[in-house]
Amino acid sequence: MIETPAPETPGDRPLAERVDEIVQHGPGGALALATVSTAIVTIIWFAFYFLVFLPRGVIQ
Repeated sequence: MIETPAPETPGDRPLAERVDEIVQHGPGGALALATVSTAIVTIIWFAFYFLVFLPRGVIQ
């Protein structure tokens, strides 16, 4: 079955406790990935603006 959890070894903490500990740390990796992705897109946009659009001059 897909939803059958892996067998736990004796002495392990319950799965619910381990999940709660992970969730308490928050979405740090997701925020870092979003920040880096946004920075890359912004840098590419400025590169196009300064290297492609401005050299062409004013549109008339």
